[in-house]
Order: sequence, then structure tokens, then C-alpha cells
Amino acid sequence: MARRRRGLPVDGVLLFDKPAGVSSNHALQRVRRLFRAQKAGHTGTLDPMATGLLPICFGEATKFSSFLLEADKVYLARVRLGEVTTTGDAEGDIVERHEVPELSTERLRGALAAFQGDIEQVPPMHSALKQGGRPLYELAREGKTVEREVRSVTVYDMRLVSYGAGVLEFEVSCSKGTYVRTLAEDLGRSLGCGAHLTALRRLKSGPFDGADMQSLSALEALHDQSSLEATLLPVDSLVAHLPSLVIDEVPASRLLHGQYGHVDTRGLAQETLARLYHDDAFLGLGMVKGAGAVAPRRLKNTTAELGGV
Repeated sequence: MARRRRGLPVDGVLLFDKPAGVSSNHALQRVRRLFRAQKAGHTGTLDPMATGLLPICFGEATKFSSFLLEADKVYLARVRLGEVTTTGDAEGDIVERHEVPELSTERLRGALAAFQGDIEQVPPMHSALKQGGRPLYELAREGKTVEREVRSVTVYDMRLVSYGAGVLEFEVSCSKGTYVRTLAEDLGRSLGCGAHLTALRRLKSGPFDGADMQSLSALEALHDQSSLEATLLPVDSLVAHLPSLVIDEVPASRLLHGQYGHVDTRGLAQETLARLYHDDAFLGLGMVKGAGAVAPRRLKNTTAELGGV
């Protein structure tokens, strides 16, 4: 007999405002316990020092979390010019100090624009990237350095937000896996004075921005389960960018049993991934396999809510 999963069958997406000083996994576990949820996972690690948007998927939403893992991100970064640290951020020891030259707005904007496009980065040792099941920052704290593979990332935009007294703020829109700490260090080198990251906040992940983020203190102030679950976005919000198909009971039943369904697919090309709905209920995702044919790809456990379809 399978072991019964502890907790409540909570489904949905929480836009969590991660505080500084905690790992993404620690934040996830605190939130999961608060919701008393059976199953939860986050969709893209933030370093402990970073704050901001950490989408957390509960229950059936975890089946679709990969769409956010692959999504583009937007960050607000604060950088101290003239100081280089062992970690590339304010948590490390200062190992170099340099005079900061006079920097015009035009020069700063030009320096930021130089990083736009496809670039290569080596993940820093003080990052949440895992190797051998352990975050690199844990190995770094033990004085260990390991080889890291170069990765290709894309910087879509780097915009100057403010500058004064040697402190620069910029907003960066980038592909997944971009290390803003490395961008900050490279920016300092390009300006001839060195730099390190002093603050980092994620503003956007895929389709989600910070407008509906929930802080830990706000969640802890909600004293009943229904109020907590009212903060969640629906499961299909993770795939809202995909086209949708409304299907009848018979093809819904076939798809839920792993078979092709005959659906009106006019307007959708072959191999198009689409959201599937029956009686306003989100079933999951299907792949268009030809005119009128859809194959199941990733489906919710919807039998109960569809009345046995």
C-alpha cells in the first residue's frame, strides 16, 4: 500500500517575496508548512542575499513549473563601485580598493549597453547553483573551489536607474541562468575601478511581476486556510501564454486516459502545445498532432473535479 502523503491537497501558484538572508529552499519549506501543503516546489533559485519574486507552486501546479524555470527574468541590482570582494557581493571581504573616476550618465549607459546580447559566464562559486547535490556557496564557505562549466546567456536590456556617491543601480532583463553578480563585477572592470553587488531584487519571472507578491509576514497574518489559499493564482496561470482549446466530454475522457482526442484545432499548427479546458476546468496540456487530433502531454489529476470524465 502506498504511503499516504501528509498535508492538504493545495493547488496553485504563490508569488512569494523572498526576504534576504534565507535560501530559496528554506523559504519554500517555511511557506509549505504555513500552507500545510502536501507538495510544493519553487521555480528558480535566488541566492540567499537576494530578495523578491520567488514563485512557489503547490500540488498540481508543480507539473507545469518547468515553464517558469525556463522563463526570462528581470532584476534590480545595486552595485558599489571601487571595491572588489572575495565573493562578488557585500558578504565577502574587500580585497581591492580603487578610486572611482568621474562617470557621466552617458558613459554609464554606454557601459551597461555593452553587455547586451549573447554573452558567456562562468557561474561564481558564491552562487546557488548545485554541484554534487550541494549549492556552490556551501562549498565556497568551506574554502573549496570546483570547476564550473561556461554557460551562454542572453542579456536583453540593462538600464541605468540611478547613480551617486559611487553606488549604481541598474535594471536588467535576461535569460534564465544569468548571474547578475558576475555582470556587476564585469561592469566594474569595464569602468576601470572594480565593483561588487550590494543588493539584488527579482522583479519579474516569466509572465509574473511583483505586483501581487506576498511577504512572509503578510502570510503569517492570515489565520485560516481559506485566506491563505485565496492568495494563490490558478494552476493555468503558469501556461497562460499558450493557446487554448475547449474540448467536449468524450475527447476529454480519451485524453485523460492517455489517448488521442478529436478536437477542433483550426488555427493551430501541428506540434503546437495548447491548454485544454472542459466545462471551464483546466485539464492540462496537449499537443496538436494534425487536423482535429490532440495528444496528451501534461495533464492534471482532474478525474474528481470533472465528475469521472
